[in-house]
Amino acid sequence: MIKTAKLIAGNWKMNGLAANLGELEALRVALAEAPLACRVALCPPATLIERMAVTGDISAAMLKDAGATLVILGHSERRQGHGETDAGVASKAEAALAAGLAPIICVGETPEQREAGQAVEVVRSQIMASLPLALVGRAFAVAYEPVWAIGTGLTPTLEQIEEVHRAVRAAMIERLGLGVAASPILYGGSVKPENAREILAVAEVGGALVGGASLKAADFLGIIREA
Repeated sequence: MIKTAKLIAGNWKMNGLAANLGELEALRVALAEAPLACRVALCPPATLIERMAVTGDISAAMLKDAGATLVILGHSERRQGHGETDAGVASKAEAALAAGLAPIICVGETPEQREAGQAVEVVRSQIMASLPLALVGRAFAVAYEPVWAIGTGLTPTLEQIEEVHRAVRAAMIERLGLGVAASPILYGGSVKPENAREILAVAEVGGALVGGASLKAADFLGIIREA
């Protein structure tokens, strides 16, 4: 397997005010004082992008113009709350690439799908329909976020994470070819400083997409340092 630097991405979702920018500064100072081998990204709400420079209903070109370098697409909260389809996610990914943004494309199963033993089938289907062929040769990442683990404190077993990540890799290669062997697959879903090390050590886990724990610099740094 091709080894690349792990990507630790923080997803603030519908959180963050100007007062919270101090967390960003604390993170920036800490990373400047002790640089790490992993890549770090923070994705703020649209209201902070100009000051923090990436989510929401604004164009890819506007994001790029504001200073963004990557964008999260297909998050379960967008798929479920805004009716985004796999085809819609693929279209957004193409728009992101055209604007010069690297997409992080999210996939993941619901609690009902997990209980029915359909997790691998669901994420494979999402990969095949959400990843446009335009991704070939371009920088991007896939994030596996089991819907039932987002913000719940629940986390799949390491074996479950590995099973799905291996299935995601296989589907990525089937869809886009062997060239995507170096594209990272992030795990997301209740990632915390105390469980980051063991999760990041799982086969085919190329980083993390962090929600609540990315809101505090100390917690986010605790995860970053495990990469």
